[in-house]
Amino acid sequence: MQPKGLIAGYASCFDKIDQQRDVITKGAFSKTLRAWHLSGKKPKMLWQHKFHQPIGVWTHLLQDEYGLYVEGRLALGTTQADEAYLFLKFGVLDGLSIGFRTIKAVRDVHRKARIILDIDLIEISLVTFGANPNATVRQVKAREQ
Repeated sequence: MQPKGLIAGYASCFDKIDQQRDVITKGAFSKTLRAWHLSGKKPKMLWQHKFHQPIGVWTHLLQDEYGLYVEGRLALGTTQADEAYLFLKFGVLDGLSIGFRTIKAVRDVHRKARIILDIDLIEISLVTFGANPNATVRQVKAREQ
């Protein structure tokens, strides 16, 4: 039997002003994704940005024209991951959000926003309300297809 709890979506979307007045630019994840790749690891999958509540693993990260596309697997069998899976399946939850350090940014006084040019990605969380409403889980799979 194939594993359940596979999810896919966009953890970040480029060139959108989020609720924190941040705009992440295309290419902002280039260095951090290269560093993660070289380390042989992936950013942590957390529940609601809580460092003490990992709920799965990210298996694939890709920066494309739209944003940071991610695929992962929930650690089903753990209470929080089981709940998250049910919330995702029923459409109660669909938000994704990134935890990061800003490496390089500039102010856009006209848009009243911080333009992020380079980012150090630490974790990607499933969240109820993400700062960027376009950053969402787009697919929940019962098993690999």
